[in-house]
Amino acid sequence: MQATTDTELLQQLRKGNESAFRQLYDRHSRPVAAFIYQLTHSSVDAEDILQDTFLKLWTSRDQLPAIENIGNYIFIIARNKTVDHLRKVARQQQLVDQVWANISEVADALDLQLNARESQQLISNALAQLSEQKQTIFRLSRVEGLSHDDIAAQLGLSKSRVKNLQVETLKHIRTFLSRYGGPLGVLLFICLMKS
Repeated sequence: MQATTDTELLQQLRKGNESAFRQLYDRHSRPVAAFIYQLTHSSVDAEDILQDTFLKLWTSRDQLPAIENIGNYIFIIARNKTVDHLRKVARQQQLVDQVWANISEVADALDLQLNARESQQLISNALAQLSEQKQTIFRLSRVEGLSHDDIAAQLGLSKSRVKNLQVETLKHIRTFLSRYGGPLGVLLFICLMKS
């Protein structure tokens, strides 16, 4: 004769009766699976957690406390297993996010280095086509940060002459960058004008 109540099935389960365990599974697995799915939104995870829940019930059968409602007890196991699973997933997601953030930082730094190298090369190529005097004025102004007065004094030129040569130099660089630098060239020239 088969047991019909959960209490009777629980008593038989404690003695290791597999048939009683199977009947409890058949009675309670569907609502428990639905409950887990509502929390995880994953049928695969819900199935895994459901199996873990009933495995826990079976492996701890001889240590089960006095249980009035086995259905509620199974739900509590399922809830705890689901919370553990969600915590683990959240930690994994944080790790994934952290790895992506680190990769992005490295990639951005590499991009900046490549752009800086490319930019420097473009400007060097543009300057190479100019006279020694214009190159010197550009370097003193843009690299060393000297004023027109300081450059004029250092090179023995008038301030207006330094200004004119600087304008010609920037015009040449702008033309060169727009011709050979593409979008990067345009950005570079804007940066040069601001500096």
